[in-house]
Amino acid sequence: MPEHIDARGLSCPQPVVLTSTTMNQIGKGTIEVLVDTATARENVERMATNQGWQVEVIAKEDEFLLILTKS
Repeated sequence: MPEHIDARGLSCPQPVVLTSTTMNQIGKGTIEVLVDTATARENVERMATNQGWQVEVIAKEDEFLLILTKS
């Protein structure tokens, strides 16, 4: 079961901090992060990639769903 983070409406660095905290708590698995700005998408994607997570981005109208996975 993936972890879910709704970071819509939050300004940086809050989406990155929430995602990083969850990544550290679970260590591996799947995290779904919902953001509503390109800046938040880029920052979360960069941080997760640098931590060894694979990132898939799905654009949904004016929001982005980032699916982070690590095995």
